Amino acid sequence: MSVLLEFSMFPTDVGESKSKYVAKSIQIIKDSGLKYTMGSMGTTIEGEWDEVMAVVTDCFNTMKKDCNRVFTGIKIDYRKDSSSGRMIKKIASVESKLETDHS
Repeated sequence: MSVLLEFSMFPTDVGESKSKYVAKSIQIIKDSGLKYTMGSMGTTIEGEWDEVMAVVTDCFNTMKKDCNRVFTGIKIDYRKDSSSGRMIKKIASVESKLETDHS
């Protein structure tokens, strides 16, 4: 069961900059070996349900060591007949439908 999981996670009690905490989560995602895309407002990972949920759990457990309050937002897209590579395929599908002539 391959899923796309997009999430954002950051502490709310450590001041204005969150990047050092987010970087720790990105390292956990990288180390997982799962395909991922980092965006400015969240990160999408692709894998089996248990794999992606384990990554989110690892990120949370790491962040809560240094922070008293953690915000997490999660979106999950499951498609029964899906195969891997959905992150790329979904974007390519939309891009193929965009008009190339903007004049």
